[in-house]
Amino acid sequence: MRGALTIEELQQAVAEGAIDTVLVALVDMQGRLMGKRFQAEFFLESGWRETHGCNYLLATDLEMETVPGFKATGWEKGYGDYAMKPDLSTLRVTPWLPGTALVIADVQDHHHHDIPHSPRAVLKRQIARLEERGLRAMMASELEFFLFRDSYEQVQAAGYRWPTPISPYNEDYHIFQTSKEEEVMRAIRTGLNAAGIPVENSKGEASAGQEEINVRYAEALVSADNHVIVKNGAKEIAWSRGRALTFMAKPDTRASGSSAHIHQSLWTLQGEPAFLDPAGPHGMSVLMRRFLAGQLAHASEITYFLAPYVNSYKRFAAGTFAPTKAIWSADNRTAGYRIVGEETKSIRVECRVGGADLNPHLAYAALIAAGLDGIDRELDLEPEFRGDAYAAGRAREIPTNLRDAAEALRKSKFLRGALGDDVVDHYVHAARWEIAECDRCVTDWDRARGFERA
Repeated sequence: MRGALTIEELQQAVAEGAIDTVLVALVDMQGRLMGKRFQAEFFLESGWRETHGCNYLLATDLEMETVPGFKATGWEKGYGDYAMKPDLSTLRVTPWLPGTALVIADVQDHHHHDIPHSPRAVLKRQIARLEERGLRAMMASELEFFLFRDSYEQVQAAGYRWPTPISPYNEDYHIFQTSKEEEVMRAIRTGLNAAGIPVENSKGEASAGQEEINVRYAEALVSADNHVIVKNGAKEIAWSRGRALTFMAKPDTRASGSSAHIHQSLWTLQGEPAFLDPAGPHGMSVLMRRFLAGQLAHASEITYFLAPYVNSYKRFAAGTFAPTKAIWSADNRTAGYRIVGEETKSIRVECRVGGADLNPHLAYAALIAAGLDGIDRELDLEPEFRGDAYAAGRAREIPTNLRDAAEALRKSKFLRGALGDDVVDHYVHAARWEIAECDRCVTDWDRARGFERA
């Protein structure tokens, strides 16, 4: 069996014994799949309508700590349930897990209203705002990661100290080296493709052991769902072959960072490209220029949703292909925002700010919201930057740490209007918790630097 499933096709597959397990998963704050494994017969009996999960699933950190201080839930409220309502349009086979199908669920209250701060709901709200204006967002994300010779169990036993990369040298576009890695990478490409995720290609990236996988663009919600399935599926496939991989933004001082470049374009509801005007600069329509102007105007405010952890900011460094300036340029990989596909229907904005650790639903939502503000306020696009953006002097800087990004988010009147106060406050609290946890921890670097010499 391959690809997307209807509920009727699932019924037939279960009757034939081809599928016995259905994963029902929500997307959590960190962009991970969290949920339950249903016996397929019970899913078909009632689980396809809804199931339930503890509401702390949208109020934890990476360690699944019960983080205090969230308005939405806590010990004083008893940590009740959210409803998980499967979105049957996401039902698919997962070929790398025998006899298993997967469906992504929306997170709702007991009155069947979406939970506003759930990542899918945050994105769906911005998609609805676009549709009110007769527009549809098409998105794609390029995902980079590091692949290692070691298994997850070996990496854990070694205290997560830098394991052995799958290759000994920079393998950017390197065919011979990536041929050695095909046991894992071919399995990832073909497995995801068979699950209905349209993988275009994979390639070596700019560090030893670094990979990139590219999935065909789609409507924003579909693209974001694909992104989280790619990350989960790649980990599961690597694990099944005794390898580990990581989507950390900066997994080691010696390594390049891993990005999630986000490609964006707007189309009319009738399927016409809204970004293309052959008479405009680089073929950019007025709508596209205003959309990009909005993203630049709010670049600092939306950075948290592109770089959500303390580690995320260690990726931003000159001369690394990770941007340091929120400026735009045509086909220029030193700029935070790059114009790609000039003067063709594929013209689009590539946001190069985000790391591979971002939550795609939240990142897409923030970018759409910023672009919509530029359209609604008819903002003029600043002149194009040309040259080396790392040497751009006092050009608009990307926040250099999570503390500054969280404060920009907290103060953002624009995001409070677009996302809602409760949503912004929820993620500000998550950012502050992440900062506090980092501040209190003693690291290997601290000990190595100060144990003897301090």
